[in-house]
Amino acid sequence: MDELCIKVLDRLRVLCSRREYCSGDMLEKAAEYLSRYGCPPAEVPGMAASIVEALRKDRYVDDLRYASAFARDKAVLSGWGGIKIRHALSAKGIGMEVISGALQEIDREQADTRLLKLLQTKKKALEGDPQSRLKLLRFALGRGYCYDEVSRMVRQLDAADSGHE
Repeated sequence: MDELCIKVLDRLRVLCSRREYCSGDMLEKAAEYLSRYGCPPAEVPGMAASIVEALRKDRYVDDLRYASAFARDKAVLSGWGGIKIRHALSAKGIGMEVISGALQEIDREQADTRLLKLLQTKKKALEGDPQSRLKLLRFALGRGYCYDEVSRMVRQLDAADSGHE
């Protein structure tokens, strides 16, 4: 590795030590830094790939670790469903087998509790709306949950409301 690659590699190691990145993000950053530091455009893709491979080898970058953390955070903190998480990770260039492994690490009970709270809040905002059920379904589907999960939760909310009246 030449001096320019080592300089970029050191910079990316610092970034990776602060937070998780996937290999796709690091490939983009490596190419950006190489271009910024004056690397000839024809050499950028090959050098960037070798830098990312060095980061992987030293375990600074691990797509499964990144995908698992991303999936847990989005499911629990942001209230995203598996479908939306799968698409977001796929857009970052992460393979389907890695995504499937990451999705299995999501705490289903915690994610269901989060969805139920989101739906309860949304239902209160839609009170009196004749299309509230449809809007609740659309809201949860837009968050990336599958129809079966969503319809079960909405029925559960409807049953709880009819039991209180």
